[in-house]
Amino acid sequence: MKKTIKKVLCLVLAVALIASLAGCAKINYITNGTIKAINEVKSGDWKNGGANGGGEEGGEELTDDIKIDELTPGTYGGVAFNSLEDVAAFYKEAYDYTKTLTAEYIDDQGQTCTFYKLLGDEKMNIGDVIIDGSANAIVNKLVPGIVDSMFSPNTYGLVPCYNRNPDLDNNSEDEHKKADHDFRTTEVTADDILAANVTDNGDGTITLVIQPKMAEMSMRGDDSQGRFFEVLGDISGVVAGISAVSFTQGTAEDNVKVFYKGGTVTVKVDAKTKEIVEADYDMETTVQVTHASIAVIKDKSATLTISYINHYPASDEYLKSAKGITRK
Repeated sequence: MKKTIKKVLCLVLAVALIASLAGCAKINYITNGTIKAINEVKSGDWKNGGANGGGEEGGEELTDDIKIDELTPGTYGGVAFNSLEDVAAFYKEAYDYTKTLTAEYIDDQGQTCTFYKLLGDEKMNIGDVIIDGSANAIVNKLVPGIVDSMFSPNTYGLVPCYNRNPDLDNNSEDEHKKADHDFRTTEVTADDILAANVTDNGDGTITLVIQPKMAEMSMRGDDSQGRFFEVLGDISGVVAGISAVSFTQGTAEDNVKVFYKGGTVTVKVDAKTKEIVEADYDMETTVQVTHASIAVIKDKSATLTISYINHYPASDEYLKSAKGITRK
């Protein structure tokens, strides 16, 4: 059984994880570890042991179910919210204003730097890994630990940006950004929102909870998920470029799917100034890889779930430990 676990674990790391994570600039630290796993399989280090037993082929039918309370029209903190259009408009106003705000920090070299006032932390959780329709308790215990060991936390402004310096948040020369998007503002509209609700906190702030509409193979800034979260983009091309991975049927584009659904955005906003004072962005992702082969491992399917969570503001302790910066 342990020999099988090694082969299955390698498959999960080399196919599912590199497929799901290598396309994302923030979490591409996984890539080196998974390529190492691929090379170990190719060298035959893990060639012993039988294949993991059966189960049905991966791939689930996903529906866009509402997971949060829906909007009760009314006035909250002096602001009227009668429709999702009102929620989207207020979110955009708050987001755009908050990203005009900067503050001074001291970096790890002792230099004074100007970054976004609202910086966040980040955390990633890997859910159950399903191989050929079956979960394996040992794999599910091992994978999160491997991912955690490779995780290098960073700090950024409000997603979907991945920079703390506002001057670099619309740099179209960066391969992960598009010239037709300026991530210092948001393009969110009511069409991106499946459900939302608003709460008056009674202290001059209101809290918006938004569930974006689901999307497949989401692109940053281009769709309902990509306008709220730091999504992975089209990762099929990344997988297609890995020579060690092949498919018994079709191409990478046919066999690698990334679905985003059920994630939520929670922002606490000063109702008067429109400044976001606290926020949580919880992106929920399901990755499906089918008909994958690596060396002696043939025609396998893998499914895993990923939660990528950004909380704002990051604590002083987090900023110091993650990037060595302190608020001035």
